[in-house]
Amino acid sequence: MNLEQKIKKLAEYINKSSNIVFFGGAGVSTESGIPDFRSSSGLYNNQEYDEPPETMLSRTYFFENTDKFYDFYKNKMLYPSAQPNDAHKILAQLEQAGKLQAVITQNVDNLHGLAGSKNVIELHGSANKNICLNCKQFYDVNYIINSKQTPLCKNCDGLIKPDVVLYEEQLDEQTVSSAINYISGADMLIVGGTSLAVYPAAHYISYFFHDGKQEKKSAIINKSGTSYDDMFDININEAGIGIVLSKAYDLLF
Repeated sequence: MNLEQKIKKLAEYINKSSNIVFFGGAGVSTESGIPDFRSSSGLYNNQEYDEPPETMLSRTYFFENTDKFYDFYKNKMLYPSAQPNDAHKILAQLEQAGKLQAVITQNVDNLHGLAGSKNVIELHGSANKNICLNCKQFYDVNYIINSKQTPLCKNCDGLIKPDVVLYEEQLDEQTVSSAINYISGADMLIVGGTSLAVYPAAHYISYFFHDGKQEKKSAIINKSGTSYDDMFDININEAGIGIVLSKAYDLLF
C-alpha cells in the first residue's frame, strides 16, 4: 500500500473502533520543536557535555552532581514555549469523540494535557511536577526554570527533584498497571513516534497481541523501523505522525 492507502485504512480502523489506545514516544513531540533522543540530531548524539545523557539523567548523578544535573536538565529537557502539534490535537479530538480511551506516553512534556487530552498516562512522569524531597511541597516547571541555581524549596530549603523517572529508578507500579490494563483491553492500538527501544515501557505493547483476536486492529507510525513492525496491521513511516493523524481524521469527520 502507498501512503494514501495506508491512511485510508487507518481511518477505516478508527471508524470501526471504540476502545482505542495510543502509545507514544519522543517522535510525537518533535513537530513541536522538542528533539527526540536517538536520531542524528537527537539528545543522545549531543556533544555539548562531557558525560552522556544516560549518566547525567541518572538518580546517582542527580544526588552526586546536582548542579550539573540541573544545568543539563534545564538546557536540554525543558521546552516551556513548546505547543501541542497536530498529533496531540487530533488525539484529544478522538478522545472527545469517544473513540480514544487513553494516551500512554513516554514523554514528560505535558503536551497531551495541554492539547486537551484528559486520560493521559505518563509512564516517565511529568516535567511540570517537581517535589521537595523534604516537605513534599510541589512546584511547577516555571519554578525550576526561574531558579538561578539548584532549585530549593521556599518553605524548608529542601532539595527539589523533578517528578520524572530517572535512569536507575523504577516506573511507578500503579501507572504501569493502568497502562497494561488499557493496552490489554483495547480493540485498536496506535503506536506513534517511538522506536520501541526503551524498556520496560516498550514491552507493554505486547499485552495487546497476547490473545491474537482477529477483530483487534493495530497501527504503528514512526519514521524509522522497529523490531515490532511485523506485528502491526499498518506500518507507516512515509510521513510524520501529525500529518498522518490529521489526514485520517479528515476522512472520518
